[in-house]
Amino acid sequence: MIPDRPHAPATPAAPALSVLVAVDPVLRDAAAASLTLGAPDVVVVRHDLLPDDGALRRVVVDATGVLEDETVALEHACVSCSVREDAVPALVRLADDGRWAHLVLALPVTAEPLPVARALAAQAEPGGPLAGLRLAATVGVVDLDDLEADLLGDDLVDDRGLALTDDDQRPVGEALAAQLEQVDVVVTTGGSATGGGLLDRLRAVDSHRVEGLHDLDPVALAARSHAPAAAERRAHPLGARGARRRAKDPSDRSWSLLLRSDRPFHPERLLAHVEDLGTGPVRSRGVFHVPNRPDSACLWDGAGGALCVADLGTWDDVAAGHPPVTRILVVGAGEPRDAREVHDRILDAFGEALATGDEVADGGLRWLGREDVLAPWLGTRTA
Repeated sequence: MIPDRPHAPATPAAPALSVLVAVDPVLRDAAAASLTLGAPDVVVVRHDLLPDDGALRRVVVDATGVLEDETVALEHACVSCSVREDAVPALVRLADDGRWAHLVLALPVTAEPLPVARALAAQAEPGGPLAGLRLAATVGVVDLDDLEADLLGDDLVDDRGLALTDDDQRPVGEALAAQLEQVDVVVTTGGSATGGGLLDRLRAVDSHRVEGLHDLDPVALAARSHAPAAAERRAHPLGARGARRRAKDPSDRSWSLLLRSDRPFHPERLLAHVEDLGTGPVRSRGVFHVPNRPDSACLWDGAGGALCVADLGTWDDVAAGHPPVTRILVVGAGEPRDAREVHDRILDAFGEALATGDEVADGGLRWLGREDVLAPWLGTRTA
């Protein structure tokens, strides 16, 4: 009888790396504490930018308490520099220590998760400094009771002392929307039905919703696997979806409106109706095109009463050959009668701003030689 071979020792799983974001410092820190509570194999690296000092504060915490609390000078006090100059070396050092199986990077409050996850994924490629780590999940934390005011209000991050740079003039709603639309997992506190409805109209179809910090399981989180390609699709303005995921609560006042047409916006009429289309207490996101820039895919991104339009590049480059389309998802909240009035105003403005069939039949020839009224926003037309 041939004796059994001894079993080879199991290869230890690569330590997991998650990214945590929020627009409220109390929520972010509560989520970080929840992840470490009773979990000795979890360590959190918390970053806070100090733009006035050109520095960041790094706090490292695990189940035993605060392990590090240091202020670090940066080349530039920005999120990308904080990741490159401090987060990556700190994560490498903590992973090499071997005490923790799950590392969590808690970003500065109001930071977007996607650029950081993108940078960490690149560093985790074979041969990179984080090659020994596995990117598990990006996680956003939101209070449903505050979501409507934060998303649709006109507060700026600077008004709340949450600016990431000296010139950071983003609305809080812009920062919050980007987080909710990009993350793999959304953790909620509070019980507002309208806040929950707004969240479900914004978050990605493939995202996961966790009800309450008590259900934020670090083991389940570490078992996830962040998919960079899926994250990029969520952030792309063509990825905006208005699908519901649960039965509507009678007290939920949230609504969404999907505007879509194969026709472009008429440049002059778009300017005339842009206020009705893109301002006020709504979140709007999508793409559009105009006949005097037939190859350009244009961004539409609005929140907190502010609207950004920009030239993203050619449709072939930014939309993988997707045919030109004007498609904008608008999300808001209000009583039914008020919502109907807002819907009517937006639909009327959308219809008026679209070019007619006759106006696009000549392939854009009628705009040759005419003033490009969108140049201040889209840049100088190259063709």
